[in-house]
Amino acid sequence: MDEKLLQQAISQKMPFGKYAGRYLLELPEPYLVWFHSKGFPEGKLGQQLALMYEVKLNGLEGMLQPLLDKVKQAR
Repeated sequence: MDEKLLQQAISQKMPFGKYAGRYLLELPEPYLVWFHSKGFPEGKLGQQLALMYEVKLNGLEGMLQPLLDKVKQAR
């Protein structure tokens, strides 16, 4: 997995919908599962959502939380 892509996905906020403004890592797992079943959007956002789906599916969000905390402190 490309570390740069992972960092970009972690620092990305959801641009639309019920969870607009929330960091992708903070999206609820059922929301990502819904996207997985319906199809992720095209482009970079879809790739980032698919990555967050895999992160959540494998229980890795706790390991990535410190990276998100650094992003939040920087903003």
